[in-house]
Amino acid sequence: MLLDDNKRFRYSTMDELIADIEKFNLDIPFSHDLAPLREKIELNGKTIGNRLAIHPMEGCDSTPDGAPGELTTRRYMRYTKGKAGLIWFEATAINEKGRANDQQLFLNERTVGDFSLLINRMREEADEGGTPSPYLVLQLSHAGRFGDHKIIAIHDEKLDKLAKVEPSCPVISDRELGELESAYVNVARLAKQAGFDAVDVKSCHRYLLSELLGAREREDKFGGSYENRTRLIKEVVTKIKREVGIEVAIRLNISDFLEYPIGWGVNEKGEVDLSEPLKLVGELRDMGVRLINVTAGSPYINAYISRPADGEARKYTPPEYPLLGVERLIKLSREVQENFKDITVVATGLSWLREFAPYVASGMVEKGYAKIAGFGRMAFAYPDFAKDILHNKGMDKRKVCITCIRCAELKAHRKITGCVIRDSEIYLKPYRDIEKREGE
Repeated sequence: MLLDDNKRFRYSTMDELIADIEKFNLDIPFSHDLAPLREKIELNGKTIGNRLAIHPMEGCDSTPDGAPGELTTRRYMRYTKGKAGLIWFEATAINEKGRANDQQLFLNERTVGDFSLLINRMREEADEGGTPSPYLVLQLSHAGRFGDHKIIAIHDEKLDKLAKVEPSCPVISDRELGELESAYVNVARLAKQAGFDAVDVKSCHRYLLSELLGAREREDKFGGSYENRTRLIKEVVTKIKREVGIEVAIRLNISDFLEYPIGWGVNEKGEVDLSEPLKLVGELRDMGVRLINVTAGSPYINAYISRPADGEARKYTPPEYPLLGVERLIKLSREVQENFKDITVVATGLSWLREFAPYVASGMVEKGYAKIAGFGRMAFAYPDFAKDILHNKGMDKRKVCITCIRCAELKAHRKITGCVIRDSEIYLKPYRDIEKREGE
């Protein structure tokens, strides 16, 4: 079903959006009352001040050794002043070979002091602003095939070509995967030292741990059966909780929307099948994981799944009307939340809705589709969106993200990454540099 051939945001009023939701019978709840987003929520013995979160969005602006750079600090201080209840820090490498590039954050013994300084500044800012300190989650990441070192769990002709992985590239061994457990534990310990409330064992978007979930054709202790493919994630979670004592969260692909046998959350018929993902969520819940950020697909492979967008940028045209992608992500959040009511689900995919996003977010919370609504690209464009929702009765349409994905182009070209449209003083020039180079 295509709503139209234009695939562009076309709504000037909430009533127009609601009309399409009802006309096409989409599972997108909405509420004109934003009060549910102002409610506090208890999590792991701590209070989250509201139901709004900032998703992990990489800025490609660390120092060479992986510490937060000047723009990193600027970004997270702006988020703090924006008053979102939960701030989910961007992908932070667990070791040098796990970095996506040399501009990605990397928490280690040399940089932990810099992370700690930033956390302290954020908490002081919240205190001075008279708001509860945000709940801070650090995303622990291994870039896998999408990093410079091209570390892969499996070979696949299409994915290898996409990620520029040579056929001769060795698959990471059982021994090397086992050694990564210690790296995750070590970085989790440093995260606790720096002052984070929780760590995220990142398992999404086909990075290394996510790729293992679809490794049905891998023939060892980390491939083949469901138990083997989920082994590393569960062992890492277990060891962090036992040896570090910090809370563990997870950003999890509920489905890759890739073909069988490499796809997670799909069956042999090529259909989306959530039986394995829901089983894993249940097992993680039983292990003490109480915070799950629901996502799907991969920005490198099927970007329209993970981030519905207008496709205004030069190289991207989504194959569907983005409202359908918004509905898909909402339904995945609902599936997890309704099956596991004692877990706090953070929903995604709302930025495309622009100034109408708060009303859908509130509807989701009100109806129990998710307990927290998260925003990624919106936070790049509009870092104080939460404050306006909570205190000014909604978003300012002059400040919202327009989902043009120029920020994604900056990241793909390893430029400092932020909103080219709303933060042009900093990010327009590097974007123009990309256009100039590609035009030569």
